[in-house]
Amino acid sequence: MEILFRKIELEDQKLLTSYLKQKPYRSCDLVFANIYLWSRKYRTEFAIVEDTLIFCGFRENGAPSITFPIGEVGQIKKALEVMSAWFVSQGAKFYMHLVQEKEFELLEQWYPGRFQAVYNRDAADYVYETEKLITLAGKKLHGKRNHINRFKENNPDWVYEPITSENVEDCFQMALKWREEMQCEYDVEKRDEICVTLNALRLMEELNLLGGLLRTEPGGEVIAFTIGEPLNPDTFVVHIEKAFAEIQGAYPMINQQFVEHAAAGFQYVNREEDTGAEGLRKAKLSYRPAFLVEKAIVTETSE
Repeated sequence: MEILFRKIELEDQKLLTSYLKQKPYRSCDLVFANIYLWSRKYRTEFAIVEDTLIFCGFRENGAPSITFPIGEVGQIKKALEVMSAWFVSQGAKFYMHLVQEKEFELLEQWYPGRFQAVYNRDAADYVYETEKLITLAGKKLHGKRNHINRFKENNPDWVYEPITSENVEDCFQMALKWREEMQCEYDVEKRDEICVTLNALRLMEELNLLGGLLRTEPGGEVIAFTIGEPLNPDTFVVHIEKAFAEIQGAYPMINQQFVEHAAAGFQYVNREEDTGAEGLRKAKLSYRPAFLVEKAIVTETSE
């Protein structure tokens, strides 16, 4: 059985987004910007099957892995039947990634006991109440307020600016300096991350991304910036956040300012996963998430 999976290009944005908008969940992974920017690192292709959108990636052993079909419920079941046969034709075991709880419930409803789900904590997205990220109210977030107050005390002339075509180059230069200071060339994950960051800055307009930056004084060098976009009608997602760690309070300050200026109209903010990094997990938990968006690997129970 032949299904034409193909590489994701910028010109596919309109088509893919028309399907992605039908997915009401709060996962950060299935938005066009993230998929496109990371598809060069993690080979990702797509196909339209039974009027549903399916992405296909490849595991370390080269075997294919697909996402849950995106489309109308009736078409999803048809697409699953086609893909089950496709795995057989490829001589591969059924394997699906980024499956959310409601999607697995559909599988259980249609195919009782046929599939099993294993959730990966390292891949779970952190979702916060927007108002709490803006106000940082309460005892549990007093440390964040203290860091921000110290930043303001040390930098009384600080400024926040939305990222525009006029100042995006300043962010690009800050990212290059950050890359050097963090020695990204010697760390594969950091190198990949900064490559995605630089491409996001370069393609902000084309990818419909929003961003914000901090300077310690008007006209000064950028010391922090962040990039995100609306995820769905009630959730905003922050994809990228960079700051010079030696400037006390720069990270919590850009976090708070960007949410206040770009995401205030949304109920929730998704700040993506921690990838299992201990320091990053501690930092994300310190902001007291409202809930986590868990994602599973789904295989057939017989396997």
